[in-house]
Amino acid sequence: MKITTVGLGKIGLPLAVQFASMGHDVLGADVNASTVELVKAGSEPFPGEAHLQQKLKEVVAGGRLVATTDTTAAVRQSDAVVVVVPLFVDVEGVPDFGWMDSATRDIAKGLRPGTLVAFETTLPVGTTRDRWKPMLEQGSGLTEGVDFHLVFSPERVLTGRVFADLRKYPKLVGALSPEGAKAAIAFYESVLEFDERPDLERGNGVWDLGSAEAAEMAKLAETTYRDVNIGLANQFAVYAQKAGIDVYQVIEASNSQPYSHLHRPGIAVGGHCIPVYPRLYLWNDGDASVVRAAREANAAMPAYAVGLARGAFGDLTGARALVLGASYRGGVKETAFSGVFGTVESLRAEGAVVTVHDPMYSDAELIALGFTPHTLGTPVDVAILQTDHTEYQSLTADDVPDVRVIVDGRNMLSPDSFPDADLLTIGKGLTTT
Repeated sequence: MKITTVGLGKIGLPLAVQFASMGHDVLGADVNASTVELVKAGSEPFPGEAHLQQKLKEVVAGGRLVATTDTTAAVRQSDAVVVVVPLFVDVEGVPDFGWMDSATRDIAKGLRPGTLVAFETTLPVGTTRDRWKPMLEQGSGLTEGVDFHLVFSPERVLTGRVFADLRKYPKLVGALSPEGAKAAIAFYESVLEFDERPDLERGNGVWDLGSAEAAEMAKLAETTYRDVNIGLANQFAVYAQKAGIDVYQVIEASNSQPYSHLHRPGIAVGGHCIPVYPRLYLWNDGDASVVRAAREANAAMPAYAVGLARGAFGDLTGARALVLGASYRGGVKETAFSGVFGTVESLRAEGAVVTVHDPMYSDAELIALGFTPHTLGTPVDVAILQTDHTEYQSLTADDVPDVRVIVDGRNMLSPDSFPDADLLTIGKGLTTT
């Protein structure tokens, strides 16, 4: 097959490499010319994705993957088109389809009879049928279900381990017709390989969910579940803090039987997925009070952490406050919806002088994000651990001289490492040594 992957980001590029590694000819289309040039040279545009550089170099050198900025021309040559273009959501939860609309119109111009089009970007329920189908038909003059097939097949992978996740989880597809479902199943079975999953009654592989809407909702449901679960864990943590209970022991005890699956609490829920997809669900289902309450509870955690610091330290006006970690999660150089923004904002609102440290970011990059960079070893009054980078596990008092209060938002630090400071871990209360 000849396949076009539209969007060469942190999901799209590994997908293009995966397809090419299965022996297909792949055209990777992206509007970013610098990304395209790097891919053409066999060089990954972003760090941190396991095995990507080696696999990318191999498929580019073998002529199996070619990058281009001309989406329409690429689609015109292709049997299948896979779309992984970002969908943005504003602070009110309203989707911004701008980039996806533009890409879809470019696809429509090059669409030819017999092509399968699969959208993998997470979408509100109904988008595939009500938005992409008419847009593709109008722009191409073709009829879906007759001249081409349109399906939704959500990406279900985590950046940093995309290739492993592609094998580990069933590939969900939802089509607009039985024929489209058959085409999608045949396509994904030819480009993916699956690990054995004896724990799944249905077995691992490509799962037809019967409709595009069911596949759209499945992705929203699995991610919204995590946000709601973390919201519950955070509410337990806030209560445990007041009651002098170690919530982590409570969670471990609760999860020791098979009916409880409590997640871990923490200072923030960040990334492109968990904070965003519940908003997409709420866009469809405005009456989902449980989902809304969990999103609000999680969004309030950075301010809660700053409140803990203020309660232990006192007035933060003029205090030297350090936020440890800009990334939304450890080991990933990404700040999408990171708790660093809410934490810094809350500290500044309290009058603190705030600096930020992150081992994955240069000073210039932190400045570009609107932060004042920090060098470990510089004296501070208050420190808040926001990101669970492994480097922070070995943090000691020498790294934060003069510190009086530390708020551990990720349950990573030991009070023994800070003999002259008060260490507060979210969900554990005050520990003094």
